[in-house]
This record gives sequence, C-alpha cells and structure tokens, in this order.
Amino acid sequence: MALEHFRDELAATAAALAAPGTGLLAADESTATIGKRFEAIGLDNREDNRRAYRTLLATTPGLAEHVSGVILYEETLFQDSSPLPADGSNGTAASSPIPIIELFQQQGMTVGIKVDQGVETLAGGLAGESWCTGLKGLAERAAKYYSRGARFAKWRAVLQIRADGCPSELAVRDNAWGLARYARTCQEHGLVPIVEPEILMDGDHDIVTTASVQEWVLRTVYEALALNGVFLEGSLLKPSMTTAGADCAIRPSVDEVGEFTVRTLSRSVPVAVPSILFLSGGLSEEDASLCLNAINQAAAQGFAPWHLGFSFGRALQHSCLNQWGGNDVAAGQQALMARARANGAASRGAYEAGSEPSDDSSLFVANYSY
Repeated sequence: MALEHFRDELAATAAALAAPGTGLLAADESTATIGKRFEAIGLDNREDNRRAYRTLLATTPGLAEHVSGVILYEETLFQDSSPLPADGSNGTAASSPIPIIELFQQQGMTVGIKVDQGVETLAGGLAGESWCTGLKGLAERAAKYYSRGARFAKWRAVLQIRADGCPSELAVRDNAWGLARYARTCQEHGLVPIVEPEILMDGDHDIVTTASVQEWVLRTVYEALALNGVFLEGSLLKPSMTTAGADCAIRPSVDEVGEFTVRTLSRSVPVAVPSILFLSGGLSEEDASLCLNAINQAAAQGFAPWHLGFSFGRALQHSCLNQWGGNDVAAGQQALMARARANGAASRGAYEAGSEPSDDSSLFVANYSY
C-alpha cells in the first residue's frame, strides 16, 4: 500500500509514543546480546529464560504510566509468555501463556520491532566504519510485523568520531541513505520509523567536536529523508546525547550536556518531528536520567518544539536484570519501575538526583553492538 493509506495512523502512533513524561523501553537485544546480560547474572541463555525475562517486563504493574512503547526483537514479537503464577504476583491474573506482545498491549503500550540486521564493514570507508544491513526483504518483513501487531520500527546506524577523519563523508551519507530507505519502506507498510544515527561514545574528543559532527550527521539524515519523501510527522528520532567521548579528559557537566544537546537539535531537526527519544549510549542508569533531565530543563529555556524523552535499554534494564537474577520477579519489576519513574520525571525536567534507586556503575562498552 502507498504511504498515504497509513498517513493518519502513522501520525497518531507517533503522537502516542510522544506522550508527555514517557519514553520507550528498548528490549530489542539480539539472542547473542541478551546472552551476555544473562551470563553476567549466572543465567543460561535458553529460550525459556529469555521468555521468562520478557514476561517479567511485559507484566510489570504500572509500567505504561512512564513507558509509552517497547521495542522488541523478532523472537519476542512471536513469543508466548511464561505461565503466570496463580496468585497474580506478576501483576496479572493467572492464565495460560499468551503472546508477550498482548501483555504489553493490555497495559496500554505500543509495540515496536527492530528491523535492521546488523552492521557490516563499509567498503571504501575508513577502518572500522560500517553500514547497516536489512533493506533486502524489509517490505515483506514490515508487512508481517504489522500484521502481528507492531506499529513502529527501529533501525540503528553506527558512526564514530576519530582523529583520522572518522566519520568519513562516505559513512555519513551511506548511513543517512540507509536510514531514509528504511524509513520510507516502513511507512509504506504502516510502521512508524525510529531514525537512529548513533554516534558512539568511544574516543577522547570533547563535547564541541561531538556537537559539530552531530549537526552534520543530522542535517545529512534529514536531507536524505526529504529526498525519499519520508512523512516526518509519522517518524521519530533516536539520537545520542551530545557529550564528550568516553576517554575525554575534560568531562562536561550534565548542564553542559543539556545545553549542547538542545543547541545541536535546534540547528538540525525539523519541527515537524513529534518526538526525540534519546539513547543512553553507555551512560550509567543515574547519569542517563540526570542528562535527560538537564536536556529538558535546557529545552524549557530555549527552542525545543519536540517531546524529549528516552529510548533506553541498558539504562532501564541493568538493575532490573540484577535484581531478578533469574527468579525474583517482584524485585526485578520494582527495579524496572524505579528507573521508569526516574526517566519519566526526567522527560519533564523534574527528576531529583538520587530520588530513585539506581546502579551508578558505567554501562559503557567499547564499539557497542547488539
């Protein structure tokens, strides 16, 4: 079907995902990546364990108050839940296993799906540069995901800043074009595209350098989206926060991160985009909340016509996984809700440091992939 068939629905979905005080739970880890998370808590990477964990997420009472949508991996989209306990302690009455997607929907959350198929080395690019795969067959997959109940999608392009000239113009343009082709294809099949040009935290560059590169990347991305006729009101942006590289000797304050991020976006992102949902990029749980809070406080003082929320994976799930440990559902859900409340408040610029339990350990992983 043509994009015009879905135009009103796309705009309505994007607006629902941009509800004030909310963001997204990024639970789209690949089987290999969630295996690494399970290994850290001494749990085998088996299908039943993955199902049990995702059922925990989907049945967390009250999660939809702060989380408007959830991004799933394909396995989860077609996966049934674990049997729920007779006493309803998971927050849901006892029942036979049902599709996990329905558990999220019953809470009022919109379900999305990761549709890219990972990155590969970019021929002609600088060492370590990549392009994102998955355009082949995307139309057919998007139609299948829509039929299953998904209403938005995610595609992650990866760029990095280095002293050797990285990112190259080839890498920026190729990844922008891939994001645009993905976005147009998804919209033609009813899925709101999350456009994610992630700039990795790896490196020793300062915040000024990050801002300069990010402005260039975002301008290039939106030029490509325009050329492909992407309907901006039915799309979302998932960028990195504007901060210094992980190895930079001079660390910016959270207020500086807020000010630079808002300035960068105001110079680069069209006002038609309804929501900007930040990735945490390896920041600790607490730092991710504090930076998001600072971004919203800076936005209140300047030009920021978008909803500024979150699309966190590790920064929402780290404590949840540790507290769950494979068997303590209630503890895992309490930890998840603590970070959901924190980031919901931060999306309004109203988070108070330390007001919710968190793990302040760094979640940074060099050259992160999943």
